[in-house]
Amino acid sequence: MKHLLFLPLFCFWAVTLNAQDTVSIPDSLSGWQTSWSVGISGSQASYSNWSQGGINNIAATGRTTFTSVYKMDRFSYGVLLHGRFGKTKVQNEGVRKIDDRFMLLNRFLYDLSDDSADFKLFANLRFRTQFDDGFEYGKGEDGSDRLISGFLAPAYFTQDAGLAWVPSESFSVEAGLGLQQTFVKNRSLGPVFGLAPGDRFRSEAGLTFATSVKTGLSTNLSYEGTFSTFTSFNKSLKSTDVFFTNTVTGKINSFMNATVSLDFVFDDDFSTELQVAQVLSLGIVFTLR
Repeated sequence: MKHLLFLPLFCFWAVTLNAQDTVSIPDSLSGWQTSWSVGISGSQASYSNWSQGGINNIAATGRTTFTSVYKMDRFSYGVLLHGRFGKTKVQNEGVRKIDDRFMLLNRFLYDLSDDSADFKLFANLRFRTQFDDGFEYGKGEDGSDRLISGFLAPAYFTQDAGLAWVPSESFSVEAGLGLQQTFVKNRSLGPVFGLAPGDRFRSEAGLTFATSVKTGLSTNLSYEGTFSTFTSFNKSLKSTDVFFTNTVTGKINSFMNATVSLDFVFDDDFSTELQVAQVLSLGIVFTLR
């Protein structure tokens, strides 16, 4: 199938972590707390003389997340390292990437008072990129695949600081000032992400806003969501970058989860249209503490 109209639903990651673009630090913590999780999921489908149609495929995705948090008196620190990568092999279409992400976050917090820890000063240092090349399949002038991204193409390094309201571990709101650097290792991909032809680097300053929520919907069902924006001082308000992620996770047993994620991105450096990703996944995850 030239345009690959469908992929198997259960082919991505064990537990999506888009909603964990931030790291929560319990006010009750004293000292260090560390967690590391590893997950894998996969699918396979084969058809022969099947009246409903179908295409043979096999897919697998792995992911890992390392989190370490520290709190002592008014000061808190957290580090989050997250990576995931997945591919699928589809009959007559070859091997194609279905998921790819690397992110490193360092987060610093300082309580404004001893009596109430709801209001904090915050600072974030975040780096994100991907592991492998990304393509628009069949979009080349001759019908070939068109390269649109790659390792360190793009890579984003952001630094922001300001005031956060964190009334609980499950909810937070923050606003501040930020810097964002965009880097592309491959110069030819610069214009795809809003850089001038031949450039590899751009730095911007702007306003940042973010909110996150995590809540239980029932005994074995939970929701995580984040909403964040970056408004560059050099662009109009309508060019604000917007990231909105939603993840619902159902716990089947101690090591198996089912997850539905729905993510929206608006970044007019890449496209003036809304980017949407929806994934239903089933997989195995192991957590080490």
